[in-house]
Amino acid sequence: MADLHAALVDTLGLRIVRGDYPPGSRIDIDALEPEFRVSKTAIREALRVIREKGLIDSWPKRGTIVTSRDHWKLLDGDVILWRREARRDDDRLLAELSQLRDVIEPAAARLAAEFRDEADIEALRTAFAAFEGAGRNASRLAEADRDFHLTLLHATHNELMVRLDVVVIHALDARNRIQHHPGADWLDPVPDHKRVLDAVAAGDPAAAERAMKHAIRESDLDLRGGEPPFEEPQPVEPPEAG
Repeated sequence: MADLHAALVDTLGLRIVRGDYPPGSRIDIDALEPEFRVSKTAIREALRVIREKGLIDSWPKRGTIVTSRDHWKLLDGDVILWRREARRDDDRLLAELSQLRDVIEPAAARLAAEFRDEADIEALRTAFAAFEGAGRNASRLAEADRDFHLTLLHATHNELMVRLDVVVIHALDARNRIQHHPGADWLDPVPDHKRVLDAVAAGDPAAAERAMKHAIRESDLDLRGGEPPFEEPQPVEPPEAG
């Protein structure tokens, strides 16, 4: 029963994000009942979960209506996953996730260098060893990459920072799907991760932050074939004296 519920949530959530049900449209529960061959109760329960994510709302006499995008909880793990699966704005999603990583992970590296303990250092070294040993095996590399970054978040000993793992996981998965796959050519990410590990282990917050910023930028450059990930800000000319 749990699998059926999850499947209903995923199917209906993906349809909304993909645009099958545009904002303002009404979701006809009566039509969904024969399509999915489930009870109205099961459909309503799935829609209740989707409503909690901001994708729909319900009103008496109007029914269940798809909300505009500005109501969606875009940091919700399912919503991020549906955006990835929909592939309608893949470049935009990847850029947004990368920008969030650039905010979150250098700060996490700094905190980890300050608050890590011996168990954290050992866990990071274990994660890095798996990362280093993955070589050009895309699936092993992606898994080890995810473990290293999540271990780093836990090393901050900041519960709120750890809860941002949903952003980091989906950002890494989206990037690895495009960048690290069989037959693709990518730069060796091991040295950049080694610098992060060394700085955290040494208890050097500033160096850890710099190393993570560098690692993220190198990854973005690699992903875009050497092109800068974002436009460089243009200098602002001072106003002429009046």
